[in-house]
Amino acid sequence: MSIELAHEPEASRYTLTVDGQLAVVLDYKANEHAISMTRTFTVPSFRGQKLAAQLVEFAVDDVEANDSRRIVPMCWYVADWFEAHGERGHLLSER
Repeated sequence: MSIELAHEPEASRYTLTVDGQLAVVLDYKANEHAISMTRTFTVPSFRGQKLAAQLVEFAVDDVEANDSRRIVPMCWYVADWFEAHGERGHLLSER
């Protein structure tokens, strides 16, 4: 199984593909102060494989490495991910 993670800034999203097939999408909206992660969607046939968690971690790592803005977890899945990874809480916006 070949997994590829990508940031598509022109589409305001992060993607994860498996063997060339789109499996997970993480949409976001950005303004001058924050990046709101608004929706995480996993194609049903790829659910239950922890692929969404891999994509959220990739997106969070990308924001931390390349952006000074903070993250607003508007999507329940991203909020749950941050709750499970409290050590990354410094990346959250204070709103």
